[in-house]
Amino acid sequence: MISRTAVLFVFVIVAMSSLAMAADDVTTGVVNINTAESEQLQLLPRIGPALADRIIEFRQSHGPFGSVGELVAVKGIGESSLVRLEPYVTTNGDTTLTAKVKLPRSSASAASAAG
Repeated sequence: MISRTAVLFVFVIVAMSSLAMAADDVTTGVVNINTAESEQLQLLPRIGPALADRIIEFRQSHGPFGSVGELVAVKGIGESSLVRLEPYVTTNGDTTLTAKVKLPRSSASAASAAG
């Protein structure tokens, strides 16, 4: 019979390897909202083609964004969207984000979708 210690050891090893794999999935980098093309903007969480195009149209009509906070002036981006985007956007420098950022759905949004 397998001892409790051996079972616990196997459980800890499996848990640690799962955490290591999850850490590998962390997306890093930023998108420069003043220079990014539509495809680059779509790497941002919950930004699709239509919203990416609105960001570009806004930038072309109003000039470069002075700050990341100005994104709320784009139709479809509110304060909660801005909070999700802030870690991944900048107004200067190079775009370094290379993979789509996928954020987990919050329990609040899941609850509102259900009810």
